[in-house]
Parts: sequence; structure tokens; C-alpha cells
Amino acid sequence: MSRIEKRFQELLKSSRKGLIPFITAGDPVAELTVPLMHAMVDAGADLIELGIPFSDPMADGPVIQKANQRALQHNTSLHDVLGMVTEFRKNDELTPVLFMGYLNPIEAMGYEKFADAAAQAGVDGLLVVDLPPEEAGEFNELLYQRDIDPVYLVAPTTTSQRMEVVSLEARGFIYYVSIRGVTGSATLDYTEISDRIKEIRRHTSLPVGVGFGINSPEAAVKIGAHADAVVIGSAIVRMMENYEGDKQGVINAVSDFLSSVRSALDNS
Repeated sequence: MSRIEKRFQELLKSSRKGLIPFITAGDPVAELTVPLMHAMVDAGADLIELGIPFSDPMADGPVIQKANQRALQHNTSLHDVLGMVTEFRKNDELTPVLFMGYLNPIEAMGYEKFADAAAQAGVDGLLVVDLPPEEAGEFNELLYQRDIDPVYLVAPTTTSQRMEVVSLEARGFIYYVSIRGVTGSATLDYTEISDRIKEIRRHTSLPVGVGFGINSPEAAVKIGAHADAVVIGSAIVRMMENYEGDKQGVINAVSDFLSSVRSALDNS
């Protein structure tokens, strides 16, 4: 059983909603990432989504695109991100870590080499935006063998037929994209989100996490009324934009925000 599956089982037993913050590894500086990961756990994160910096992050809006650029300015590589997880695991063996990224760096390393390195580092899940489930079978087998969960995005426009394909390949949870657009854009239609989650649940017994566009405790509570977890990215990454060397200031800002979301979810 993967750490992700175990964590969602724990959340279900305690009737809690999962809180999944996203940050880009190496943004704005590499030495901030691991302390920030620990701080997010202390603030109530149940799972951490860690972005692998990439030069053309097609699913991401301007906020996270800039985060990728900042990380790449410091030459943050896939090897570096794996090293960050290894460092994180020295003091936290329980919190699941989900990699989010694009296929090119993984292909450059090699599928099996990457799977081995990710397992050794302590990675628990992988969301590859530009690797569709129809083409991921052999790679996913490598991940399954190492208790790494392939996680897939499901959009408002995803058909029932495609959901069937996703449900066959996915592990851990389903990541529902709550808006028609990139991260950090548009407004949330809670009625549509509720209806789409019901549709997803007809195809899979996996938990459903919802992300894109959630930027406040109030929005998180409204999403949490329907989903098993909320994913928050751009609202956190914005806090990195004006970084001027004050590492503790960033940690405090992110921690305060996540604590407010955690409290709102637990008291809703």
C-alpha cells in the first residue's frame, strides 16, 4: 500500500478532508524547499505536491510558470528535486509526496532509472501532465511495482469513455481540474464541480482531489463539501514572488495561510 492510499484511508476514518499544497521545487531558491515542505506539514498539509521545474509548463498559468523560471534560473534539475525528497524523508517518513511535472526530464533520465530513483528518494505519486494514460502502460507498471501511484488530471470536458481509461491506470487519487483553463485562472462553478465529482465517482472508487482556482479558506470549504481533498497551488506560489532573501518570512506566510485553510476545513 502506498503512502498516498494510506493517508486517504486515515482521512476517511477521521472524517477529515485532505489538504494538498503545491510548490515548485527550487522556487525561489533551492535551500527553501525542504524547510517549507516541513512547515507545510506542521501547518496541516496531508500530502505535498512538488513541481519539477520545466521550461514549458503548459498546464500552468503565469504564477506557476514564473515559479518554474525562478527555479530554472538556479539550474534546479530533476536530480536536485529527488535529492530534496531524500532530505525531507530524513525527518518525515509519513507524509506522501506527489511529483508533478512533464515527460521530457523523465524520458531524459530513462523510465526505469527514474522509477528506481524516485522510489529510493521516497516519492509516492507521479502526475505527468503530458503523458496520457493510453500511452503510459509500461511506465505505470514500473511505478506500480515500486508503490508509486500514477495520478491523472480529469477536466470538466473529460468524457465518460476517457474516465474509464483513466480509472484503469490511476492509483492514489483522481485530480479533478475545477476550471476550464490553466492554474490560477477563472472562477469556480461549485455546482458544476459537484456534478462532475459525482460523475467521476461512478467510474472509480479512488478519492477525488480538486485543484486549480482555490485561493481562500472559504473556497476550500466549498470544494471540501464535495471532494476528498483540496489542492492549492497558485495562492501559495504567489507568496514566493517577492522573495528578497527572507526565508523565514516566506515560511511564516505560507504556514499562516495553510493553517487558516486547515482550520476552516476542520470546522466546516
